[in-house]
Amino acid sequence: MTDSLHVIIAVINNKGGVGKTTAAVNIAAALATARRRVIVVDLDSQASASVWFGVDRERLKPSSATCLLHGYPARQAIRTTGVPHLDLITGSPELANADLALADVPGRELTLKQSLQGLRQRYELVILDCPPSLSLVTVNALVASDALIVPVPPQHLAVEALTSVLASADRVRTRISSKGRLLGILLTMVDQKRASTSELRERVRAQHRERVFLTEIPESRALEEAPAAGKTIFEFAPRSRARRMRSTAWAAKSSSGSTLAADPRCVAGRPRTLNLGVEQYLPRRFPSRMSLK
Repeated sequence: MTDSLHVIIAVINNKGGVGKTTAAVNIAAALATARRRVIVVDLDSQASASVWFGVDRERLKPSSATCLLHGYPARQAIRTTGVPHLDLITGSPELANADLALADVPGRELTLKQSLQGLRQRYELVILDCPPSLSLVTVNALVASDALIVPVPPQHLAVEALTSVLASADRVRTRISSKGRLLGILLTMVDQKRASTSELRERVRAQHRERVFLTEIPESRALEEAPAAGKTIFEFAPRSRARRMRSTAWAAKSSSGSTLAADPRCVAGRPRTLNLGVEQYLPRRFPSRMSLK
């Protein structure tokens, strides 16, 4: 990776239980290497990503809330994880009060972006695990990010809400002139045994076409159990099929088979060029054997 590539990706969905945290944690773990330092910023008041990495709920401070609400330097809130080259800024229950705490702050939508500025020089990839709502915290994440990943399971209510999620993100981007663009919709928790799965999958692909990643994330018992063990899938089940995620050549592809550029020049809204440096900062393929819970 070149020094000029420093990217912030927000994993968002207004609905809970769609796999945001599992996607954020395990994609970050898969991408962290000696040449690519990665950090997960937990923006959820439930702090699920933080607990996943083994942080006790009584020891969450200093957290993303400390940085966002009290001006604490983000660099001083960084913690190491058990995964080499992967760090963490924890979430906190205090984030539930962020809308009220930031209500009278001038430029409140820019608070997170300003707080994360220092991380861009230290990490090639920053992954934001967002709360399941379009709160002011999520708006801050949309403003701060270069790209968005939207996990969605083939379930009726989640699929029904997807259009609203994308529209909300577009409204925020337009109103505040955010550069964050949709990198892709990631189908998660795909259970081939359910009769409705095929119909809903095809519905998502028909409606959103090239914006849906080709790769789908099926259910896996290993990933269901990994959070309780406080380990990523690579640590918890190194021989599972999901373990192949790290060695697979990943690509963010459109449903037509062409590779979507993941270069920051494309993400920032410049001309979309195919096969433009995607291997430099994003995996060439999203995990095909990982369930998201």
